[in-house]
Amino acid sequence: MGTDRIARQGSSPVDSRSWHCFDAAALQGFAEGLLRRGGLTAEQARDTAQILVEADLMGHTTHGVQLLAAYLRDIEAGRMASAGEPEVVQDHPGAVTWDGHYLPGPWLVLKAMELAFERVARQAVVSVAIRRSHHIACLAAYLKRATDRGLVMLLTCSDPAVASVAPHGAFAGRYTPNPIAAGFPTGGAPVLIDISASTTTNGMTARMNRDGRGERLPGPWLVDNRGEPSDDPRVMATDPPGAILPLGGMDQGYKGFALGLLVEALTGGLAGHGRGEAEKRWGASVFLQVIDPAAFAGRDAFERATGWLADACRAAPVKPGSPPVRLPGERALGLREAQQRSGIALHPEVMPSLVPYAERWSVPVPGPLP
Repeated sequence: MGTDRIARQGSSPVDSRSWHCFDAAALQGFAEGLLRRGGLTAEQARDTAQILVEADLMGHTTHGVQLLAAYLRDIEAGRMASAGEPEVVQDHPGAVTWDGHYLPGPWLVLKAMELAFERVARQAVVSVAIRRSHHIACLAAYLKRATDRGLVMLLTCSDPAVASVAPHGAFAGRYTPNPIAAGFPTGGAPVLIDISASTTTNGMTARMNRDGRGERLPGPWLVDNRGEPSDDPRVMATDPPGAILPLGGMDQGYKGFALGLLVEALTGGLAGHGRGEAEKRWGASVFLQVIDPAAFAGRDAFERATGWLADACRAAPVKPGSPPVRLPGERALGLREAQQRSGIALHPEVMPSLVPYAERWSVPVPGPLP
């Protein structure tokens, strides 16, 4: 079977040019099976598959199962490790540093979260920095595990091997989009924040270039190699390449630039593996922090404050005909619930990229839902 079409078990083939929906549990089992056959341990494969599928459930389609083929390539090439445990560089009660040795990123982050959850009842605030993790996928996919416990969580990362975002006023990349995620409870639905310190992401511009349809971004979110603003993702593929603008674009990009620098300090700086190391391997420097509101004014007081503000924002007046205010994470949680019922919509290129691995390792490919 070629990669242009995917055979559905017991049914008709799937056209790879169309979006199709897949059962979440079946998709997770498929991803887990491929990762196991690729060489990850059962726990590593389970954790990685869960985070990738959770990302797609929440609508983060460039950072979900879309990444699986790249992960499998890195496992085969030895660039994603599977043997061993993270090396403890520093271990204080409320501050821990690990060297991840390029072990699977989602597995490392979930291990760090469990450590923080266990300690936070005694320490109030627990921070973990990880250097030389492999890629950690979608940051939003981790947050609900903390907010479901009544905890606040911050998570951010950078990749010292990639430089695609220009400093404000420049037109050559010097750092990564540097996502910043945070989740906190409100007494109702949690607020789940996941934004980049840049106007767009490497994953989105790369996907648009692979599609080859000449799509443009919604605005001049990039800068070409002459310093001109552009909405054409192809400027990222020139020689020399253009760059992604910091959040705020040409006018207000100093704000995104400042946030990007903060992420670099929290990740590469605290973990001890920044851009001065001249790293070439795809991966991540990671910083996460878990906070227990009970150690401050108390969880009830915290949720009264956050819940009141959430309700007040939702009730804020909008222009007639406009939708109501939506808090960060509301759309993702709604989509998560809907796709758990009706299936996860995958970009057309995802399943064809995985078919060669499935065929080679005899892993059944899940069929699309009707």
